[in-house]
Amino acid sequence: MCVCGCNQILGSCNHVGCSYSHAMMKELEDRIARNEPDDLTLQGFVQEYGPTVLSSPPAKGFNRVAWIAPIVFPLVALGLLWDVVRRWRQRAAVSTAAGLGISADLLARAQRESDKDDHS
Repeated sequence: MCVCGCNQILGSCNHVGCSYSHAMMKELEDRIARNEPDDLTLQGFVQEYGPTVLSSPPAKGFNRVAWIAPIVFPLVALGLLWDVVRRWRQRAAVSTAAGLGISADLLARAQRESDKDDHS
């Protein structure tokens, strides 16, 4: 990655007059010409320019969160959503099974009045 702040791959930096990309590309070409191993080249760039030259954070230490979070957080969110929906459905089932909450006295009175209307 280019370290000028463009957040683009080194070979694709489009800043006019970027002072970093040309020097970094020259250094990369020199290392390739010397047949330097890729790992050594990468370590050299990280030591010289910092971890911003890496296109993705290394999977160690606190950077593991950047690798794990996109997988774990949505799964946790789905689990919480499932639990909330399950509780809502249980609450709805309990409230419909309980009925309207009419007292026994009121039901008896309605039954008596219904019987009076039938006999009339």
